[in-house]
Amino acid sequence: MQVKVREAAAEFLSRESNGQSLITVTAAQIDERGQRALIFITVLPDSAEAKALEFANRNKKEFGMFLLKKVRGMRIPKLEFIIDKGEKMRQRLDELS
Repeated sequence: MQVKVREAAAEFLSRESNGQSLITVTAAQIDERGQRALIFITVLPDSAEAKALEFANRNKKEFGMFLLKKVRGMRIPKLEFIIDKGEKMRQRLDELS
């Protein structure tokens, strides 16, 4: 289920964003009861990170409706987009080595 949510989030954000930044969905985590989903993103350039995160979280309701169409029979969890700090650290380490 997490893969379907991640793929749907990636498709939704690529369709709905303004194209001024690159938003990549790196992971999705859903709690055991299916009531809460965290969607991890990275944003390029870094300077657009705050606006992209604000955009994603502002459009959670629309994403939930999109998710209903994509994943039939799924109960929509409480959605939250967050920055994937682990991925940012991995990218930084790659730059340094």
